[in-house]
Amino acid sequence: MAQINESLLVNPPRRIALVHDWLTNYVGGERVLEQMIALYPQADIFSSIDVLPDDMRGFLGGRKPVTSLAQNWPFMKTHYRTYLPLLMFAIEQLDVSQYELVLSSSASIGKGILTGPDQLHIAYVHSPMRYAWDMHHQYLRDAGLSTGIKGLLARWLLHRARMWDLRTANGVDHFIANSKFIARRIRKVYRREATVIYPPVDIEQFAFSEHKEDYFLTVSRMVPYKKIPQIVEAFKELPNKRLVVIGDGTEMARVKQVAGPNVEILGYQNSTVVRDHMQRAKAFVFAAEEDFGISLVEAQACGTPVIAFGRGGALETIRGAENPNPTGLFFKDQSPQSIAEAIREFERAPDLYRPAHCRANALGFSIEIFKDRYGRFVDECWRDFKDGLLSDSGGERQDVASRRSGTSRYS
Repeated sequence: MAQINESLLVNPPRRIALVHDWLTNYVGGERVLEQMIALYPQADIFSSIDVLPDDMRGFLGGRKPVTSLAQNWPFMKTHYRTYLPLLMFAIEQLDVSQYELVLSSSASIGKGILTGPDQLHIAYVHSPMRYAWDMHHQYLRDAGLSTGIKGLLARWLLHRARMWDLRTANGVDHFIANSKFIARRIRKVYRREATVIYPPVDIEQFAFSEHKEDYFLTVSRMVPYKKIPQIVEAFKELPNKRLVVIGDGTEMARVKQVAGPNVEILGYQNSTVVRDHMQRAKAFVFAAEEDFGISLVEAQACGTPVIAFGRGGALETIRGAENPNPTGLFFKDQSPQSIAEAIREFERAPDLYRPAHCRANALGFSIEIFKDRYGRFVDECWRDFKDGLLSDSGGERQDVASRRSGTSRYS
């Protein structure tokens, strides 16, 4: 059972604030926030907006987050990303000045909360703003904003977002990255070191099964960077192989257009249906470059190997074919041809990827491991911060994360 060290309980912060970008859905970032709430139930929750539907609010435990002046802006529920420049302003207007410890969960604006020298701010970063930094050009292409007046305006707004994002990084005392891949992004963008603590995956919700049926599976939101059409098109080269596709989104029309008779498109399905298909699939196919990729771990928890694009967080959550106990294999390009070749390679030795090895690998990303590592990290940072306030009359305190040799202690 994960526990916070006794030292934090002996001299705890008077007040703790949990800060999240925005509450619009219950996905990866919200799962991290859920466990932060479990670790610090006395904390108050802050978010730029809260438009969660009623059926997704359970993880808040009946708590009502404090929201910003953006909460009542028109069309916020469906077009909040359009308001990004204004939301950057809005997050700064949330007043956490009375909180000694501020813990943010951020893939965009959350780390921009304003704090003072007598406050400790620890930011769990899912990624620096992807669309503003290294995925800038891909975002513009996918959104159809590469040219024209709208494209020029989008480029200027993203330029301003980069300036804001870089400035607000200076207000963070310690960075936590959700993968080594994101730690490298943080180092590249902010020139700061980050401790790696993998996000929590609810392994127990995904029952292990050694029985596999003769189909491949992909589950994802159908948005451009997920590359679902490329996965579907790969099966045109594999007419004797069956693919099941679960998910919905803006790419659905294109997915249906390129699908052959060996592809079954189920659209959006509830979690029960998703888990059932994951447990029975021969392999899970994934073509996105993800920061971490929770679904990859969920598939392995079911005993299902993963065939994934060999970049990003997948390299940290999947044991490749070169490993003594592999749980999947990688393809080099996000193209139908590369995906098809990886599936052929998998089919040449499917027994190499044993369900028990997949499950064992997934267990390393459990909720309890996250809570233990996150709680211990916050505890140590807090103790160092308090010691500095008591003993240091003005000299700079050395960053705890930089004093630890690497990030292996918590990763």
